[in-house]
Amino acid sequence: MNIANNQLITKGFVAAGLMNITGVLIFSRVFTNAVIPEYDATVMSNFGLLMIVVWGFAYISVAKSYANVRWLVAVFAIEKLIYGCIWVNWLLQNNLSEVYEKDAMAGIFYTIYGANDWLFCIFFSIVFWKLSSKKV
Repeated sequence: MNIANNQLITKGFVAAGLMNITGVLIFSRVFTNAVIPEYDATVMSNFGLLMIVVWGFAYISVAKSYANVRWLVAVFAIEKLIYGCIWVNWLLQNNLSEVYEKDAMAGIFYTIYGANDWLFCIFFSIVFWKLSSKKV
């Protein structure tokens, strides 16, 4: 096992968690921004946003023990894939400039959240692949 590689992966899990936690709390203004749920009442309701925060804590919780939970890492990759696909679908069916007109923070949120999900989908997928092929 490469210690530097393991430390980098651990930092990746922490980064994924912090992105979820701080991203939601900042852009939702600690769940008080009504514009985010207005544009996606199913996925981005306040409950949905809270669950994104919970996922963030899950990523951080395994940051140092990810090698022992290979299949959970796969679940993380699938979860990020789903959110990434939902984001692309949302972009295709909504007018982002309309969201910006109502609230810049909500607009920024809808602009970047899926890109973040795709990035960490790739990260979790690579980690899962390396764990499956014993390269970590």
